[in-house]
Amino acid sequence: MGLVAATQAFFKLLFDRELSDSFQKMLDGELQPRIEQPNLQVTTTRPKPDPDPVRSDAISLLAALQREARFLDIVSESLDEYSDAQIGAAARDVLRDSGKVIDRMFGLVPLTDAKDGSQLETPTSFDPTEFRLTGNVAGEAPFRGMVAHHGWKATRCNVPQWSGKSSATMIVAPVELEIG
Repeated sequence: MGLVAATQAFFKLLFDRELSDSFQKMLDGELQPRIEQPNLQVTTTRPKPDPDPVRSDAISLLAALQREARFLDIVSESLDEYSDAQIGAAARDVLRDSGKVIDRMFGLVPLTDAKDGSQLETPTSFDPTEFRLTGNVAGEAPFRGMVAHHGWKATRCNVPQWSGKSSATMIVAPVELEIG
């Protein structure tokens, strides 16, 4: 503390009764000194950016199936007025193109190499998400039975990140207008 500041403090204590009493209490240990720390925190107010719109991966998958395979068109349309041959011809393209979308996004592989109709045994301690037991199930594992379906397993999950507007999160397919 400099000489000028000490002199100012002395006269302030000498002539300010309340401050003098507080200072005496502090010297007697009855009062802790209050040291104010300068506020070094700098706060800026920036507008919060709008959060990115969130879209369900299921809607993105459905949109890809419609866009690339016309999947919704064939499952939503009444097929009563079409012959089996017409339905089969349309289904061939839809199934092929749907398979491409599913393969690109999920890379499905069979869960087992066992062929349908062949015999297969579960491990003693098996995961029920890998085996669905049907028929006459009794006793303890391992279980032996005929393969009715080989199962599927995804090797990846690459549903594209959606970047549209929040008002369009539930749009699966846009209106198509042919102009001219």
